[in-house]
Amino acid sequence: MKKIDPKDINQNVFSLIGDQWMLITAGTAEQCNTMTASWGGLGVLWGGPAATCYIRPQRYTKEFVDREEYFTLSFFDESYRPQLALCGSKSGRDVDKVKECGFTVKTAECGAPYFEEASLVLVCRKRFAQPMDPQLIPDDVKERWYPQKDYHTMYIGEIVEALTK
Repeated sequence: MKKIDPKDINQNVFSLIGDQWMLITAGTAEQCNTMTASWGGLGVLWGGPAATCYIRPQRYTKEFVDREEYFTLSFFDESYRPQLALCGSKSGRDVDKVKECGFTVKTAECGAPYFEEASLVLVCRKRFAQPMDPQLIPDDVKERWYPQKDYHTMYIGEIVEALTK
C-alpha cells in the first residue's frame, strides 16, 4: 500500500460506500473487529478531510470504535463481495471474521488495523461520536430504518492517512 493525499481519491464516494460497501475496523493488530457498512460519507470538516460512519448499538465493532482513538475504513474490489457479506451478517462475538475471510491484518502508522487485501484504506482519528436523537429523525425514516428503535451512533473521523494499492 502506498500513501496518497485524500484529495487524490478519484472514485465516486456514493458508489464506494453505498454500492461497494466498506469495512469499519478498530482495535489492535492482535485483537480487532470489523463490520460491513454501506452508510457514511466523505468530505471536509473542521478544515480537513473527514469521514462519517454509522454503527448500531448492538454491533460488536461499536465497542472497539468507542474504545479506540483510531478506526479504519477499508474498500475492496468486487471479488471480495462474499467476505463483505459475511462481515455484515456475522458477529465478531461468535466468529473470527478476519480468519473466516482470509484477511491479512496490517497496521497504519498510528497502530490502527486494516486489511492488506483492501484497494483503498482511510485511517481516521475519531473526533466526534454522537448517538442519533430519535426526536430529530423524521417519522418515515424511523418507520423504515428503525423498527427496533436501534438508532445508530454517528462517528466523525479526521482522515489522517489514505492508502491505496
